[in-house]
Amino acid sequence: MAVPFLPYGQQNITDTDVDAVVSALKSPFLTTGPKVAEFEEAFAHYVGAQEAVAVSNGTAALHLACMALGVKPGDCVLTPSMSFAASTNGAAYCGAKIEFMDCDPKTGLITPELFSQAVARAHSKGLTIKAAVIVHINGEPADMAGISAAAETHGIALIEDSCHALGTTFEDHEGKTCQVGACRYSTFSTFSTHPVKTITTGEGGLITTNDAALAKQLRVLRTHGLERDPEHFQHSHHAFDHEGNPNPWYYEVQSLGYNYRLTDIACALGISQLQRMDHIAQKRREHAKTYDELFAKSAMPLATIPAQAKAQSVRHLYPVLIDYDGLGIEKSRFVSALREKGVGSQVHYVPTHYHPLYAKEASVADLAGAETYYNQVLSLPLYPELTSDDCQRVVETVDEVLNRLKG
Repeated sequence: MAVPFLPYGQQNITDTDVDAVVSALKSPFLTTGPKVAEFEEAFAHYVGAQEAVAVSNGTAALHLACMALGVKPGDCVLTPSMSFAASTNGAAYCGAKIEFMDCDPKTGLITPELFSQAVARAHSKGLTIKAAVIVHINGEPADMAGISAAAETHGIALIEDSCHALGTTFEDHEGKTCQVGACRYSTFSTFSTHPVKTITTGEGGLITTNDAALAKQLRVLRTHGLERDPEHFQHSHHAFDHEGNPNPWYYEVQSLGYNYRLTDIACALGISQLQRMDHIAQKRREHAKTYDELFAKSAMPLATIPAQAKAQSVRHLYPVLIDYDGLGIEKSRFVSALREKGVGSQVHYVPTHYHPLYAKEASVADLAGAETYYNQVLSLPLYPELTSDDCQRVVETVDEVLNRLKG
């Protein structure tokens, strides 16, 4: 009997989720209604931020965060090369000039030193840096305290791309436990609720912040730039009746916004998923620990991403690093051989500076860490429904295929 295929990641949908979505479908609201505000409040509470703004996807979250910071054509934004292109696209939508940051080849993370190197390169080109996007890749937190200290000296606003790191905690510079998304060291933290992420709304995203005024601006920008607050209306002769009361139908478009709203249906699913976030986090941590222990006991020629002593990560991905060139293995053959054995995998990510759209922005010599990481990284199956036996099977399959293919 054929063994079941194990994808690198997949959504977890329960009967409770289905019931929540059906209830939303039967309610008076399908698009922006009470479930949106409920999801935002629950999400902000979970991560420890004052505000959360739900949007249509994680890319929209990054775009609106850049817009709210006032990124405009000609401004420079530092973005990670080792990430999905969305981490850069949000700034590019605003017309920003891009300067890529390199990553640690052993973790994929941006470090304070690599951040400072990117700052120096941008300044040497005469660029004015408005903001930087720092990604918590795989669910491991970047050193935000160190990066924030460097950013502050240059007046650079920080956006955390936290799409991989919902539930991850770390110690701040005072030794206190802090959750990714609380914006302890940044203006904004952005999340995705795509199906392979830790929780899902189908498609969706969120932006967290501790600035109420910026949160209000984000909510205007996600809905076409519509202003509905009478206190901010600019054309009083259209906005108010003869007694000075606001006309009930009236609104104004005062800035260029987008249709980046999230539906009540999606938010109902998100609320249901968030209610079992502790269980989801526990299972992901258990599976990552099982992998760590199994690979540590093996003699396989590969490396895992080390757990950080001062962090409790909720892994979105479980990557291993394999020196394919040194072993005489073609990566595509290795990935195909795993698939033939029922084990899915993926490469996260093709460096953004490889893409033709952004190649002109990059100097390969400045991004050696991203090059090395990309050449070696492979994500293995990780999601709550895995069992310890599944993890054992994955490790045994990796071992078998390595031994068969290596020169």
